[in-house]
Amino acid sequence: MPDSQVSVLRRARSGAIVVALLAVVFTLLPHVYGNLTLLFTLMTFVVLAQGLNLLYGFTGYLPFGYVGFFGCGAYGTSLLVLHTHLPVLACVAGGAGASLLMALVLGPLLRLSGAYFSIASLAASQILYFVVSNPNLTDLTGGPYGLKIERVFAPHASYDAMLGVLLLAAAIAAYFRSSRFGLALRAMKQDPISAGMAGIDVVRLRLLVWLLSAMVAGLAGGVYAWNLSVFYPDAVFTLQMSVFAIVFALFGGVGTVLGPMLGAALLYTLYAAIGVSSPQYFQLIYGGLIVALVLFLPRGVLSLFTRRGIDVY
Repeated sequence: MPDSQVSVLRRARSGAIVVALLAVVFTLLPHVYGNLTLLFTLMTFVVLAQGLNLLYGFTGYLPFGYVGFFGCGAYGTSLLVLHTHLPVLACVAGGAGASLLMALVLGPLLRLSGAYFSIASLAASQILYFVVSNPNLTDLTGGPYGLKIERVFAPHASYDAMLGVLLLAAAIAAYFRSSRFGLALRAMKQDPISAGMAGIDVVRLRLLVWLLSAMVAGLAGGVYAWNLSVFYPDAVFTLQMSVFAIVFALFGGVGTVLGPMLGAALLYTLYAAIGVSSPQYFQLIYGGLIVALVLFLPRGVLSLFTRRGIDVY
């Protein structure tokens, strides 16, 4: 068997092990630590960091407005719960469909690059926020008063559903890391013009990753709304969601499977430990960590291992 195929199989096996370990860890955590709300929120940020990593880590496109897909999923799910008799999981899938539709509508943004794309995606998410929070649309979206879907409130079931979304996002990232498709993405990220000349359909691949990233955020938003059951536009369209997802992914290391999850676990644990009781100290420590990251570890914490020749998945 050629060495290239052996390498692909080895990476695929590593990806399967990572996904299996995640399933075991987050299944057992509620039995070890009883704060299910905190664990659910941690998983939500892990999913968002991984979903953003799919786009930024493998194509180089950084969406400041990534939270827009999260909000679309939350509202799509909630409206289906309120106006249909579909099972809640079907409503979550419908919410992800709303995010996919929005990603298709915003597909032309991919013609931009760099800061232009990032700012344009942020503007798009803010437009969505102002639409759903418009008082004139209160009968449809709840306007500034938000939506209530208490009849489907099920914290344990929604936790399990978010775990499923987490495993899906990790599996997609693992596929990107171990497949020829992922190699094409990395080539496209490094030099899209040369990749196109080599026969890679840059536009199609970029759009496909954009849609997968939006789907992950939409699924997370739908399950998040299911878990909250009562939420306001600020809860699912807040820029803080995007900022946290970006920082978590960068802190761990983008373009990997473990990096975004490690960054989310470390920084959100820090936030939970001191951010609520002493927010002034958290902001100081948080800011210092970001400055240190940019100066000394621009490729994330996992680069400490890669510098020593250790292949980090």
